[in-house]
Amino acid sequence: MAQRYYATGKRKTSVARVWMQEGSGQIIVNNRPAEEYFGTESSKTAIQQPFEITGTVGKFDVMVNVRGGGLNGQAGAIRHGITKALMTYDQTLRAPLKKAGFVTRDPRVKERKKYGQRGARARFQFSKR
Repeated sequence: MAQRYYATGKRKTSVARVWMQEGSGQIIVNNRPAEEYFGTESSKTAIQQPFEITGTVGKFDVMVNVRGGGLNGQAGAIRHGITKALMTYDQTLRAPLKKAGFVTRDPRVKERKKYGQRGARARFQFSKR
């Protein structure tokens, strides 16, 4: 049996569990093909970016379980997971992936709403009289 590589990717509130093994290049997301799961072209290209940068397009079969967040956050989590799995496959791929900014988890998350306010930063309208 072929060697499998596992990694976890995160983005906003999405968590992607990624299993990767050498194969024909198909990507399965939550038991559906990635082309069917993601509607937007930007999400589909985001998933392919780590393979394009490292020159491994069509070399790996990827199976992903992803939960939480929206489709863009899930695509970012999958990209992060694929990046980490590629680094466990070959540590020399780290340099181009790091240069592209895929190794670091994007820490930006939605700021919580504060009590006595309308939102995270927005205030209720002030009335002088």
